[in-house]
Amino acid sequence: MKTILYIIQKEFKQIFRNKGMLPIIFVLPLLQLVILSNAATFEIQNIKFSYIDNDKTSLSRELIDKFNASTYFNVLTNFSSEKEATSAMLQGDVDVILEIPQYFERDLLKDKKTNLSVIINAIDGATAGVENVYINQIVQDFNKKAQVSLFQPEDLKFLPKNIASIPSFWYNKTLNYKTFMVPGILVLLVTMITLFLSGMNIVREKEIGTLEQMNVTPIKKHQFIIGKLFPFWIIGFALLTIGLIISKVIFNTPIVGSLGLIYFYTAFYLLVILGMGLFISNFTDTQQQAMFIAWFFVVIFILMSGLFTPIESMPQWAQYLTEFNPVKYFVEVMRMVMLKGAGIAEITPLFLKTIFYALVMNALAVWSYKKTN
Repeated sequence: MKTILYIIQKEFKQIFRNKGMLPIIFVLPLLQLVILSNAATFEIQNIKFSYIDNDKTSLSRELIDKFNASTYFNVLTNFSSEKEATSAMLQGDVDVILEIPQYFERDLLKDKKTNLSVIINAIDGATAGVENVYINQIVQDFNKKAQVSLFQPEDLKFLPKNIASIPSFWYNKTLNYKTFMVPGILVLLVTMITLFLSGMNIVREKEIGTLEQMNVTPIKKHQFIIGKLFPFWIIGFALLTIGLIISKVIFNTPIVGSLGLIYFYTAFYLLVILGMGLFISNFTDTQQQAMFIAWFFVVIFILMSGLFTPIESMPQWAQYLTEFNPVKYFVEVMRMVMLKGAGIAEITPLFLKTIFYALVMNALAVWSYKKTN
């Protein structure tokens, strides 16, 4: 234990001794958080669509078929109740829920009007707005055809122009795109800084020759890795804390869920990234090599995390590859907890994958560290 504490103390001294390093670690990432949170959105495709058909008539089925025929929507399932549907939205399985009332066809024939309830996941405000436009277009087109097929010519002049759909935007009522972006950008900055610092850590000692001195000591491999990892683990928490404060103060990003749950998940996520960084450091000879390799993985993680481009819009093979992306899991957890108020039950599948990833990466980091004594 004393040996681990000695290494931890040594690492903190090296970090804080270099005054130029502190602004790079804390100030620049937070400036990036402010700037990158204004990133633009992209075209929306493969919207996860579900419905609750309380009417179960030929007219209601025809409306569902209209959505099924659209290239924008991916009709997934028919829920039997609103509770079941909203639970699926909470878990991120669906983006849009269309509820058809019980007497949909009867009211349209008798009263010449009816309403549809549409629930849209509005964490991404820009996406929700586009989805609402798509839905209205399909409903309006359906309405025109329904007027021709259901009513007598003398009744058409009394019909309303549209069937009214009443949207309810959940999780991001103002449709503010920054609300969607800030949690993801915060994940990106925590990942980049901790990966780069840990990736250059051991290789820096190789360059200055202190690693050879450490190798001849009786310290065990796992003690060495823990001592190297812990300071950057603390720095990751500090970055997350400052980022959460800025996201609340500057962007007024809602934090609906538990902060404790965010930090609890982050504790294991940081082990994944730090283990990966130390693994890279063990196989490189210069800090420049470590930086390039770390940057290579960061770029892939960013592009395939769903941060900017929806994963559903990627090719199928790319969607499979995202299952090996730890950044994807953290982005999903941050948005689910901060914006949806998800609890431990909803994030458990992602949490278990992250724990497995952490065990694998840190085992590789310990295994790859070549100790000569």
